[in-house]
Amino acid sequence: MSQERSATLKGNPITLVGPVLAAGNTAPDFVLNKNLLEVASLQDFSGKVKLISVVPSIDTGVCDAQTRRFNEVASQLGDQVAVLTVSADLPFAQARWCGAAGVDRVVMLSDYKDNSFAKAYGVLIKELSLDMRSIFVVDANDKITYVEVLSEMTEHPNYDAAIAAVKELL
Repeated sequence: MSQERSATLKGNPITLVGPVLAAGNTAPDFVLNKNLLEVASLQDFSGKVKLISVVPSIDTGVCDAQTRRFNEVASQLGDQVAVLTVSADLPFAQARWCGAAGVDRVVMLSDYKDNSFAKAYGVLIKELSLDMRSIFVVDANDKITYVEVLSEMTEHPNYDAAIAAVKELL
């Protein structure tokens, strides 16, 4: 059964749909597009710590900053960590943005087809069919160890806390 809860976009109410995930839960599997024809699932990152950065749209200021920040950190975390950015943007837009921004360490994944990631992770914005800004840290055994789902879409996540949660698993 799908749960609904409130959040805001510039102070205006929006509705988040899906389960409320917490540390200790098993990370739901997903199938997301890397490009139009190639997909990736949680299992593709098996045995690695996963920092999953979720953004509504890569073409907005906070989403841009969030993705650039985690791209910088990815090079310091090493090969044991997969840094993923999930959004409902089309894979074409994600690829264009990465090229323009010089972002090459983050794996961009698109939830555009059916918002299945957003529904499974409880971050679907009902009114917009976008993924709510959030961070999930998942250990090498696919257990969630850190969750931050923002209550206001335009705010930045707690970068330092997310990075510390990843480092605790290394």
